[in-house]
Formats: sequence, C-alpha cells, structure tokens
Amino acid sequence: MGVTARARMLAVLAIVLGGAIAIISSTQTWLEVTLRTGATEALPVPGASAVPLLAPLSLAALALGLALTVVGRVLRYAFGVLAAVIGGSLLVAAARILLERPLDAVAGVVTGSTGLSGADAISDLVGETAATGWPVAAAVAGALIAFGGAWTLATAHRWRGGGRRYERDDARPGHTAGARPHDASRDDAIDSWDDLSRGDDPTSR
Repeated sequence: MGVTARARMLAVLAIVLGGAIAIISSTQTWLEVTLRTGATEALPVPGASAVPLLAPLSLAALALGLALTVVGRVLRYAFGVLAAVIGGSLLVAAARILLERPLDAVAGVVTGSTGLSGADAISDLVGETAATGWPVAAAVAGALIAFGGAWTLATAHRWRGGGRRYERDDARPGHTAGARPHDASRDDAIDSWDDLSRGDDPTSR
C-alpha cells in the first residue's frame, strides 16, 4: 500500500471510528443524578439527553468519513473542515459535561421523572451529580474525528482521485460521450417507409 493510500485510510478510519464511538456513547449513561427528595436510586442521564446534538453530529461524522473514500479534491477539503469542526464540538461538549456537570444537562431527565421544570425548581431537586466514563469516551471520539479532519486537510492533495470506478464506459478513448451506436435495422425501416410513401412495394424486391 502506497503512502497516499495509507494517508487516506488513516483519515477515514479516524473519522469513522470516532463517529462510531460517539454514536454508541449517546445511548449510554453519562451522568447519575441523586435527588434531594429521598429517592433511593440515582437517575441515569444518557449522552443524548446530556448533549442533544451528540447523535446527529456523530452520524454526520460517520457519513463524512465514508464519503471521503469517493469524493474529489475540492470536497475532501470541505469535508476535512467539517470533520474538524464536528470533532472539536464533540470534544468541547464532552469535556464540559465531565468537568462542570451542568444543570441543563440533567434538566430533561429530572423533569421527566418529577414533572417539575424550571432552573430554580430543578436546582432545588438535584442533590448530587456524578459522571461516568462515557463522557471521556466521547471526548476521545471527538479528538479522533478532529484529527481525521486535520489529517485530511494536510494530506488530501496527495490522495488519488476518487470515483474512477464509476466513470461511464463511453468515456473511454475511441468513444464519444452521448453518441448512440448505429442501428442498421432502424435505417432499413426508414427506407421501407419512404418507398411506401412513394407508392413502391419494398417486398417486391
């Protein structure tokens, strides 16, 4: 495998792997909330609730990574920028949840469990918020996606052109794009119609 092929594979794998880890983490528990109301069990807060954009951004990263295998040079740079932005956003969002454990990240789950809403009411209800290891996994996923985007921008000019296998056969040398093959039977039918229009019987020949 050549250097250019390895560079492309590294970018694609980093983005796709990061997207896969992030989408898995969106279904897992990121935070566990203990309420002051005497509840014995902590409320689990999944990643999709803590960061509503987690799943959409993860799916976008997966799509970008797969698309990089076939797109041309211009789109490589555009997708590289998008991957870097998506990865950076996921990294920042996961780090915020891990370090700050903000109230807005648990508000939806607390409201669904208690029926109470509003920042003041939820703040009074929440006693303790503990983080699991999944925000760390999502942060790593974001870093992978961002790296894949940056690596794409740095090496895309050396990649081979994508999508060659999908070129039409009539684009080969000796073929004229859009030209139709000559149909002799069609010409014979037209000649016969002309003979009939002049009063001749083509079958008498």
